[in-house]
Amino acid sequence: MATKSKRRTLQGVVVSDKMQKTVVVRVARVYKHPLYGKVITQHTKYKAHDDKNECGIGDTVQLIESRPISSEKRWAVKKIIEKAVR
Repeated sequence: MATKSKRRTLQGVVVSDKMQKTVVVRVARVYKHPLYGKVITQHTKYKAHDDKNECGIGDTVQLIESRPISSEKRWAVKKIIEKAVR
């Protein structure tokens, strides 16, 4: 029986792939303002480990929490959901 992973997963778009084995992923978070009710979109950029350098700018990827790989990398690319049209 497969156990569910306790690691968080996020989905976002790659905005930079200039580093070796690292990509910068922009993750959008949509929520409703508690008082005014307006739908707000916030964006956060995460540095993620891409071991095989497969990701390119514009790719939609899924991230998974990982151990600290460097001072800023705490996420890893789990899979590429959609490749960007180049």
